[in-house]
Amino acid sequence: VTGGNKGIGFAIVRGLCKQFDGIVYLTARDTTRGLNAIKELEKEGLTPKFHQLDVTEESSVIVFRDHLQKTHGGLDILVNNAAIAFKVAATESFSVQAEETIRVNYFALRKVCNILYPLLRPHARVVHLSSSAGRLSLIPSESLRKRFSDPKLTEEELDNIMREFVESTKADTHLKDGWANSTYVVSKVGVSALTRIHQTIFNSDPREDLVVNAVHPGYVDTNMTSHKGTLTPDQGAEAPLYCALLPENTDIKGKYIWFDKSLVEWTK
Repeated sequence: VTGGNKGIGFAIVRGLCKQFDGIVYLTARDTTRGLNAIKELEKEGLTPKFHQLDVTEESSVIVFRDHLQKTHGGLDILVNNAAIAFKVAATESFSVQAEETIRVNYFALRKVCNILYPLLRPHARVVHLSSSAGRLSLIPSESLRKRFSDPKLTEEELDNIMREFVESTKADTHLKDGWANSTYVVSKVGVSALTRIHQTIFNSDPREDLVVNAVHPGYVDTNMTSHKGTLTPDQGAEAPLYCALLPENTDIKGKYIWFDKSLVEWTK
């Protein structure tokens, strides 16, 4: 679980420790915070392992991959939870917020997948934490929506769309160009689109029954929502855990799952 030291990530680690028959890694950028989180779970009688992981640093992801490969030989569940959201009161310019949000929420997740996907074992489950903000309908431009939802869209083409958004914020033309006025929305629309592409790739992978889904965990009481969310982190972890523990040969793949575990049509 990336970003596992607090909030929904921490609750997902707790749930996996209780429900998954295997070794669970809580990863975090900050080692002290990560180890403190481990201590909290150990008080509950749970035994997660810790590994430092900064999803934005390729070298950090490679160190983690090498550790998993050497120690365990593979990976059964990957939960991409690490993400950022600027507060409404943030003083950074919109273009700075855009570049950083897309870098962390989209491109870092992409990199984690590129590096860790070769370790996935047959029947592995991948969960991308998206958001209700990741609905395609939140992008005003019809031509942009068509590009995002094109079934033939490749990862490289999606990368370019995400870069276009950042460039349009630098030119201050993002509204005229039909983008949402939220860097978080665009980042999570990117994650939702990436999920569909990844499942298409998995469908032709020789490893059997690889599954990835995007999930909206609900409006959760965490630092990210400034504790305005109505769900507890454990409630927010329910749908991600459901996706992480889907049974073998499930039909639920490449989908957009709501916090109540219902399937929502992403393009609507």
